[in-house]
Amino acid sequence: MSRLLRASILLMLLASCGGGKYSAPRNLDNACALAAERPQYFRAMQATERRWGVPIHVQMATFHQESKFIGNARTPHRYALGIIPMGRQSSAYGYSQALDGTWEEYEEAVGRWGARRDRIDDAADFMGWYMDISTQRLGISKWDAQAQYLAYHEGRTGYANQSYLGKPWLMDVSAKVAERAEMYRAQLASCGRI
Repeated sequence: MSRLLRASILLMLLASCGGGKYSAPRNLDNACALAAERPQYFRAMQATERRWGVPIHVQMATFHQESKFIGNARTPHRYALGIIPMGRQSSAYGYSQALDGTWEEYEEAVGRWGARRDRIDDAADFMGWYMDISTQRLGISKWDAQAQYLAYHEGRTGYANQSYLGKPWLMDVSAKVAERAEMYRAQLASCGRI
């Protein structure tokens, strides 16, 4: 077998092993394992907690719900007649699933013009900024993962208008976010991360 062929086969084998820059961490149900596997994620969320006051476990639970920690996550495609692609369901992208317009608002407000939704430090800072404003404008505790998630998902105006009350599925999702946040909090406390 020629060297070139062997090198090509090895390269294809390595490429097929997955992972990659944007893959999800292996254990999404264990905050300590997640922090150990992806220390840059944990550092980004610590920096956000220091800057904006949003607890790490609230951020982690929201990232889990929004993107499963996949940096290039996008919403599914829409199809007409079940087969004709009509674009994505929304412009949500990245770890935080921030919409284009909201991301631009963030960049302007904090002066981070080079920020990217597929970088965890930028996505965490965005989330902290958003939740900090939700606290200021809506009076939501930064420790209240369920209410913060509802304001994050529905937008602050939607939250203020209680649009979530007409969406039982969203109430279920937000309750699961709160449960996961509490699970992450207990885990991080048990391994000395908080």
